[in-house]
Amino acid sequence: MTSSEPTDTEPAQREAAAAAGQPDGVPNGAPDASDTRPKGFDLATLLAERGAERYELQARYVNHQLPRMLHTIGFDRVYERAEGAHFWDAEGNDYLDMLAGFGVMGVGRHHPVVRKALHDVLDAGLADLTRFDCQPLPGLLAEKLLASTPHLDRVFFGNSGTEAVETALKFARYATGKPRVLYCTHSFHGLTAGSLSVNGEEGFQDGFAPLLPDTAVPMGDLDALARELKRGDVAALIVEPIQGHGVYIPEPGYLRAAQELLRKHKALLICDEVQTGIGRTGKFWAYEHEEGVEPDLVTVAKTLSGGYVPVGATLGRDWIFKKVYSSMDRVLVHSASFGSNAQAMTAGLATLSVVEDEQLVENSQAMGELLRDRLAALVGRYEMLKEVRGRGLMIAIEFGRPKSLGLRSRWTMLQTARKGLFAQMVVVPLLQKHHILTQVSGDHVEIIKLIPPLVVDEADVDRFVTAFTAVMDDAHGGGGLMWDFGKTLIKQAVANR
Repeated sequence: MTSSEPTDTEPAQREAAAAAGQPDGVPNGAPDASDTRPKGFDLATLLAERGAERYELQARYVNHQLPRMLHTIGFDRVYERAEGAHFWDAEGNDYLDMLAGFGVMGVGRHHPVVRKALHDVLDAGLADLTRFDCQPLPGLLAEKLLASTPHLDRVFFGNSGTEAVETALKFARYATGKPRVLYCTHSFHGLTAGSLSVNGEEGFQDGFAPLLPDTAVPMGDLDALARELKRGDVAALIVEPIQGHGVYIPEPGYLRAAQELLRKHKALLICDEVQTGIGRTGKFWAYEHEEGVEPDLVTVAKTLSGGYVPVGATLGRDWIFKKVYSSMDRVLVHSASFGSNAQAMTAGLATLSVVEDEQLVENSQAMGELLRDRLAALVGRYEMLKEVRGRGLMIAIEFGRPKSLGLRSRWTMLQTARKGLFAQMVVVPLLQKHHILTQVSGDHVEIIKLIPPLVVDEADVDRFVTAFTAVMDDAHGGGGLMWDFGKTLIKQAVANR
């Protein structure tokens, strides 16, 4: 039999090839000159073909409750692109971002300086993450960060704010030899097991016990702090200089007095600046608002990422780091697989350059003061507007029980169903009618938190105040659309009980 003669097995091979999607007569893996389909990964094609499935994909494979929640409150929009403090939906509508991705977009979305820097570091083809060399970028970013905190000496780089907090907790315990960390009620420090142990919001802890044996003390209560310190087992107090959930600011002098008590008992002060750091409050660090405060450990993330690459950092005193890394045997006693990667370090360096060059700390102070003053001027005008507070571009708008009978009955109806519904009723028309994205500041609170990108300008401030005024006019005038939506939220709240 010659090679040109057919065999009995060829039809079966062709059928098998066809069933496998292979061209007729082409062995598995062999190239086919007639196949013109693009090879490799093509992001644009993938998004064009599958992007419209975004909510279905989330519901099926990720968090099924997220699209459900977004649909309920009318937030299930399709956003196409973003720049600075704005983004646009599929219809080309311009939205003002007063949320900044929970503070991540500090320098705005797709800042050209950060974007170019990331292109540059990818093009450089660095020998990154060998783990057995010392690359220059981590040292350069550490040097830049420490220039803003002259009393601190060293930096550990992780991948998130939560990792930065975990690092601080571990370092404080090891350096002091004590097991317990104090934290403030109503605080938020992360959702991993360690950071959850110092989370002052019980709703986040529910069902995840047992946690670490840490203890909450009321923010501002120095007597409670002193009582716990006298037990002799406290490694540190971790505190947000301004609490993110609700934007609560401690009384003047609290941080300084707490620092003195901690030092007296050989315990450390940890300042969690994951959200407040790098200009958010009108100072580079929020603890700088109080003279003489020099925390032993500082955590930072969010803005440091430039909105692109996750990065977290824990800054600390030299003696703490030297105690943790006390010998060559302990060189990897605390590490992170992706920590100090070139993209994250470049994003951090570029972001700090933008913050400095564009004077974003100063802009945060100026625009924050303008926004806060204009909103505070409305407090006497609206019964349900209780208070406006904050520092820099970290502002809380708190609502409260009205005095007039008609509004009070509606308020009571909402509170009976679920506390926090009125704030949600304000957030929804701000998005749906005025195309402004905001958030309710935590569960069961009547507070809206504003944390826009630090690049917002006077036109953005004016747009928000104008829209907020219109929503409050509608609420106090008995506007049908707003209160009708309130009924929808009530039904949802009752159904979820």
